[in-house]
Amino acid sequence: MISPDTIRTAIGVIGNGTALVLFLSPVPTFIRIWKKGSVEQYSPIPYVATLLNCMMWVLYGLPAVHPHSMLVITINGTGMAIQLTYVTLFLLFSAGVVRRKVVLLLAAEVAFVGAVAALVLSLAHTHERRSMVVGILCVLFGTGMYAAPLSVMKMVIQTKSVEYMPLFLSLASLVNGICWTAYALIRFDLYITIPNGLGVLFAVAQLVLYAIYYKSTQEIIEARKRKADQVAMTEVVVDGGGKTNNHAGAGRC
Repeated sequence: MISPDTIRTAIGVIGNGTALVLFLSPVPTFIRIWKKGSVEQYSPIPYVATLLNCMMWVLYGLPAVHPHSMLVITINGTGMAIQLTYVTLFLLFSAGVVRRKVVLLLAAEVAFVGAVAALVLSLAHTHERRSMVVGILCVLFGTGMYAAPLSVMKMVIQTKSVEYMPLFLSLASLVNGICWTAYALIRFDLYITIPNGLGVLFAVAQLVLYAIYYKSTQEIIEARKRKADQVAMTEVVVDGGGKTNNHAGAGRC
């Protein structure tokens, strides 16, 4: 008979896979940003929030804080590297207020996590206390990571367009939340259960919005293309008319 620990480990491995998909799901977005040379209307908040979340979970999984949490460290350490790449690209292709905002948030996050690690390791002398302090913070920031797209959801409702709310990110969030909620419930871990359970709810809300506004998004994109084609045709006609007039003038000379 398979033990609960074996099942939990298996789900944790699957959770590592789904979380990796979640971390890599914005790749198409950043390929678009790279090609266009601009972040357009994409928000940096989801990526900055995910970076903070990964740093806190790495701290939580350290043997000095919460022993036997290697699966938590592996995926969140990988997530840190991936999110740093996204934030770096965001810095490269943004400017002005947006770039300054990202730099300030990044500096604040590093300083905060460093301060928490120093205080917890020096003032809390048992694994239980360290796990509780860092775990509570992980709940808050884990919830923040999943809730970060709410700012994008607001824009979706206002514009009736899901163009800037990537579907892959929403789907990956849903699958990841389900896996890690199951992982936490087998050997009950409140600090992992709360943010991932809420993550499932937030992801479902995003998918509902996607279903509601998908059709209107396609209509908006088509209307934009038609307008661009009309502008291009107008420019061709104007240029053609100018050339005709020039030839006529030359004939009169």
